[in-house]
Amino acid sequence: MKIAYLFPGQGAQKVGMGADLAREFPAARAVFEEADEALGMALSRICFEGPEEDLRLTANTQPATLAVSIAALRAFESAIGVRADLAAGHSLGEYSALVAAGAIALGDALRTVRERGRLMQAACPAGQGAMAALIGLDLAAVREICAEVSVGGAIAVPANLNAPGQIVVSGDAGAVRRALEIAKARGAGASVELKVSAPFHCPLMQPARDGMAPILERLTIAPLAFGVIANVTAGINRDAARVRPLLLEQITGSVRWEESMTTLAATGITETVELGAGRVLAGLMRRINRNVKVRAGEDAAAIRATVAALETAAGA
Repeated sequence: MKIAYLFPGQGAQKVGMGADLAREFPAARAVFEEADEALGMALSRICFEGPEEDLRLTANTQPATLAVSIAALRAFESAIGVRADLAAGHSLGEYSALVAAGAIALGDALRTVRERGRLMQAACPAGQGAMAALIGLDLAAVREICAEVSVGGAIAVPANLNAPGQIVVSGDAGAVRRALEIAKARGAGASVELKVSAPFHCPLMQPARDGMAPILERLTIAPLAFGVIANVTAGINRDAARVRPLLLEQITGSVRWEESMTTLAATGITETVELGAGRVLAGLMRRINRNVKVRAGEDAAAIRATVAALETAAGA
């Protein structure tokens, strides 16, 4: 049986995530111990106990989300004894996918995404940027709206191409809010401004991209054990030399998730496991391709159920 790993990005986090994984799986507990040591802070305590305001800080959210994803991965692999044929991660989750593929060491990834979070937060002054989900419009319509509101030096661009009829725009706060108003007037459904700390995946993140360039240049990249779908190309990357430029481009580029999942489905994979907090990616897949099953891997109970289901499917 061929399977793929899927890893969530920022926004899936919640206080308490990973706690039962650490209690019940030694392999997961070791991940949190390594994370605390690598960062020189009690990241595990922030994951398990909060407070929420600390977890919401982008410089904490990003390594915390990655740590929980890899803890879930290690727990899953220790329980079933298999590895994926392919992996993908939404935005930040691409780092988790690269750790899973053996391209980036866990400690290095944690330190890198902490700096990524810090730089992304600092790239745009608080209140000047925004993001909004436009529901029910296709990409052509969203691009037209973004072009209309991108005037006088302000910008709004499609940032997360998540699923059919679910696109997130990012940019200057005024432009994004005008885009939201126009979208609703043109029939968009439950469109809403998102509660985010910065306008991710848009040109306003250029200072963060500039700051990440030397950090990624120093990052050790090993050969990939399996392919990882890159957010900005929606193509499968198996070349270690392409990892750095793809991660750099991702900071200001769009997350092409719908296309990425179409790429995944085209390989013939029909079984995937969402490893980490929440089940956001499962919801997106139901909108993209219902022939691809996304099994849960957010906590100990979900991992045990997924292992049992996959073992049954393999024996059928």
